[in-house]
Amino acid sequence: MTLKNCFLLWRSWLVLASVAAVGTLGGCSAAGALNALVPTDSYTLRSAVPYGPDPRQQLDVYLPVTRQQPGPVVVFFYGGSWTMGERDTYRFVGEALASKGITAVIADYRLSPQVRYPVFLQDSAQAVLWTFDHLAELGADPRQVFVMGHSAGAYNAAMLALDARWLGGVGLNPAQLAGWIGMAGPYDFLPIVNPDVQVAFEWPGTPADSQPLFHVSRKAPPTLLMAARADTTVNPVRNSEALARKLTAAGAPAGISIYEKVSHVTLVAALARPLRGLAPVLERIERFVQSPAAVAAE
Repeated sequence: MTLKNCFLLWRSWLVLASVAAVGTLGGCSAAGALNALVPTDSYTLRSAVPYGPDPRQQLDVYLPVTRQQPGPVVVFFYGGSWTMGERDTYRFVGEALASKGITAVIADYRLSPQVRYPVFLQDSAQAVLWTFDHLAELGADPRQVFVMGHSAGAYNAAMLALDARWLGGVGLNPAQLAGWIGMAGPYDFLPIVNPDVQVAFEWPGTPADSQPLFHVSRKAPPTLLMAARADTTVNPVRNSEALARKLTAAGAPAGISIYEKVSHVTLVAALARPLRGLAPVLERIERFVQSPAAVAAE
């Protein structure tokens, strides 16, 4: 093995170790450690674009350097128990999608305790509205708009796709989405035991219709769910597997992939170029974006 290869191997293991270490503490901010190794030649970045008046209502756009236009666009929401998170931490997600010819919109949203449910859903809907309003300048196809999220962000994406109240509030409809992607999302979490989440959802006054499983119907857009078998933060059986079963029973196209070698945190970290060997999540997302109904039915 050459000295250069030794260095590259050591660097990849260092990043993996740092992500795993922070991940055991429940810190989704561990994702930021990956950005040092993310290429910058696959995208053009438009940073800190406002979609509302609040400082937290901003988004970053990752435009693929090369692709046939018009193409797909994915609006991504990060996790953090609705209490933490920054869009620039997820540059590795934007780069991963852009490297496959997919425009990525990564949105901040207001967090608890500044706000409570459902404000973060209203912000998420506003970010999707901004995307629809700017499709032409993004070189995006209005028939290929997706929402995607990890952890709490997957909840946001699920609610936009399944509960028409939120996109309806900004003049859109879930039927306008080509599909949605949930990574390690909480879709059925009542009663709430996490103290931070209790504040965010004003437990015990949390309404039953705050849960994505409550809104499953045949009209749901094509769905791709991904989870880690060993996830100790969000139970994959109660959440991802149960949602997939209920969508399928309702007649909605829904696919699910459960991965064995990742955790709650490293599932999304596997989108980063140095860690893609952990699980083929990027390939699965790419195929879903290319053919949502077909891949969801697999």
